[in-house]
Amino acid sequence: MWKKLKFVTSNSDKVREASDILECSLDQVSGLSIDEIQASDIKEIVTHKAQQAFDELRCPVLVEDSGLSFTAWNGLPGPLIKCFEISVGCPGLLKMLEGFENREAFAICVAVVFDGQKMLLSRGERRGKIARSIRGENGFGWDVIFIPEHHEKTFAEMNFNEKNAISHRRMAFEKLNIKIKKARFVNRV
Repeated sequence: MWKKLKFVTSNSDKVREASDILECSLDQVSGLSIDEIQASDIKEIVTHKAQQAFDELRCPVLVEDSGLSFTAWNGLPGPLIKCFEISVGCPGLLKMLEGFENREAFAICVAVVFDGQKMLLSRGERRGKIARSIRGENGFGWDVIFIPEHHEKTFAEMNFNEKNAISHRRMAFEKLNIKIKKARFVNRV
């Protein structure tokens, strides 16, 4: 396992999830002056964030970004989900699908570790559907409307361990962990 990483995020729930998945302690860093670009390509967003975080901290960093893509909307909101949540909230996201038979959605997470030389990227994707109403009290963000495939509960209706066992974030971080070990990146972190 790696030494402690600086996880650049303002979301302590993400730190808790990532720490649990990676089975290591992460130093949360928030409040950096990172210019978070808006783009339809989530990889472009996270690589930009990783470079800026490294430039400011001058040490190995971990960043991630998540998106929620609706098939009926050709992938929107995707990585722009945070803007949609701020402007219309989850009720507005549900309204976006009114009149659509197809409620298929994809929860996507891209995680990156960057040490100034090597950038390791991994992607996790969980297929599911959008609920017809807001459901659940757990989790954060759009967890209240996303039902992962082969399940009846939204992420927000699941307990922490249930969600963490199947999440898009778990998939991304598990793949990242494998890449880190293969690249012997662990020795430099």
